[in-house]
Amino acid sequence: MEELFVKAPVKKVYFQLALPVVLGMLTTMIYSLADTMFVAKTGDPNLVAGITIGAPLFTFLLAVADIFGLGGSSVISRLFGEKNYTLSRRVSSFSIYWGILTSIVLTVLLLWFEKPILLILGAKATTYQDAAAFYRVLAVGAFAVVFSVIPQNLIRTEGLAFQAMLASMIGTILAIILDPIFLFGLKMGALGVGIANVTGYLVTDLILVYFIWQRAQYVSLDPRLARLDGQTVKEVIAIGIPSSITNFAQTFGMALLNSSLAVYGAQQVAAMGITQKIYGVVILVIVGFTFGAQPLIGYNYGAKNWSRLKEILHFDMLVQIVYAILVGGVLIIAARPVTGLFMNQPEIVTAGAYMLRATLLTTPLVGLILVYTTVFQSIGNAWAAFAMAVSRQGIIYFIALEILKMTNGYHGIVWAQAVADLITCLCGYFIYRYVFQNKEQ
Repeated sequence: MEELFVKAPVKKVYFQLALPVVLGMLTTMIYSLADTMFVAKTGDPNLVAGITIGAPLFTFLLAVADIFGLGGSSVISRLFGEKNYTLSRRVSSFSIYWGILTSIVLTVLLLWFEKPILLILGAKATTYQDAAAFYRVLAVGAFAVVFSVIPQNLIRTEGLAFQAMLASMIGTILAIILDPIFLFGLKMGALGVGIANVTGYLVTDLILVYFIWQRAQYVSLDPRLARLDGQTVKEVIAIGIPSSITNFAQTFGMALLNSSLAVYGAQQVAAMGITQKIYGVVILVIVGFTFGAQPLIGYNYGAKNWSRLKEILHFDMLVQIVYAILVGGVLIIAARPVTGLFMNQPEIVTAGAYMLRATLLTTPLVGLILVYTTVFQSIGNAWAAFAMAVSRQGIIYFIALEILKMTNGYHGIVWAQAVADLITCLCGYFIYRYVFQNKEQ
């Protein structure tokens, strides 16, 4: 482990850790895109809108998993840098079993409050049936979704990024195979889409358990180690909650966006659903690089290796900016034909291309925002991580959306995210400079 995290060249270890994360996330997004295309090929805008409305539940479940997955991995990475392997085993067991317990409680609550939640997410009379069918499967399968995230984050702290990727890819490929079978062969509609998703996550869970047993040295499945002292629990939660708030804010932002667009018709909601799928591919790669670098950042921060930490952070930012400019630029140029691949209805293609260009314009800034956020999480700076978590798709986005919606209507809704990205990036830069002003000397 020390050879990889301390001695290997930064560029080599960065891509060794980050590329498997990127590939795993891309595979997941490929399924999401294929899923959208399969649903869109039914030609039913209400089904597309129903799936789009139910989609924020996925983000919500991932947010809950991040409390334990990202919070636990952040603490473990720093413990590895300090060479405290005994406590790292306890943190991993705590994260896994408390994540399981939380997911069970969530299933009960989600099913109990189904109707008000769906109405908040933007379900209408025409879309409620499809949205509810998708929602119920995800609620029942909450355990599978939440559990899959936690071990992936934990085993990457040991350098097992490839194994985490393999587990994710196998489950996702199975879901891709099952999706058209349930949707077209068995005519199960939104219910079938949900079942395909959850089945893929269950397979990923089983593979991750196998890798922990066979390959991990310091990540434990022993429930007897799940008890932690109050201070360590506080450290996990202090970073895990801001990490999860990032996803909660995304859920909030998606719900707010869908509700704002709903007054303009199901076609506009469907267009935004397609836009978010395409945009999600770009963002997932950025997220993959930042998550991949997290163990490297946490380890060197724990070891107080400031010069190497500085080199890692600067290279991380460079990768994000170059990637975002190249890929975002290509998609801005090809926005209309790319959107047309999903649903060839002129009104949806026109709206989707316009939304996609507006969303992609600030992609380089999103790269920097995610670097700042991941850095604050990795080093255990809870207040800075919290500030970033509630900004881009939380408080700043809400304010930007409400102001622009009142002043510019439909166009204001479309451009609100770009405005929020610019403001959030500036905030992240100033916090970053403050946090590292002494350590970068």
